[in-house]
Amino acid sequence: MIELLAHGLVLFGLIVSAIMVFYMQDLLAAALASGLFSFLISLEFYILQAPDVAISQAGIGAGLTTAIFIIAIRGTKRFEEGHR
Repeated sequence: MIELLAHGLVLFGLIVSAIMVFYMQDLLAAALASGLFSFLISLEFYILQAPDVAISQAGIGAGLTTAIFIIAIRGTKRFEEGHR
């Protein structure tokens, strides 16, 4: 029962963070929301008993990729221009 609740909370967080990435006009906030999404994916892998995949996803997906996005945003405009 607890495991099902954990899966539900992580999946809800994944949906919310994916929507945040899509709708944010601030690119830095979108990159951080993308990092949150990657962290939640790694947490889900850990819950599904795949700790090796969870560690690599946390290190590369949440850590390194988010850092590269932030470095790239520093060289550009922070806010997206135009409307969707």
